[in-house]
Amino acid sequence: MNKSLICPRFEKAMNILSQRWTGLVIYQLLSGPQRFCAIESAIGISGRVLSERLKDLESQGFIKREVFPETPVRIEYSLTDKGLSLEPLMRDIEKWSQTWLDIETSELDE
Repeated sequence: MNKSLICPRFEKAMNILSQRWTGLVIYQLLSGPQRFCAIESAIGISGRVLSERLKDLESQGFIKREVFPETPVRIEYSLTDKGLSLEPLMRDIEKWSQTWLDIETSELDE
């Protein structure tokens, strides 16, 4: 068997970014710190899956979770420097998608 000629770091990056919803969570947080419910409603993800993604991204250093000792407790999620460094990539994907991808009318209703 031939060993993969793909750089292991590139492969790891693609594995991280290709996880379902991960790119959309990062893209949503580019606009600044947000609460769980705002992220959930903006991208239409279930709370359970969003919670998993946020934990994964936090453990990998892409986002930070900040708890504000208020009543009720307020929790906000934001991108770290590592997460913010993905902005040019996300903007390039956004630009590419607007140029090359058509959207079906039925996809807008989802």
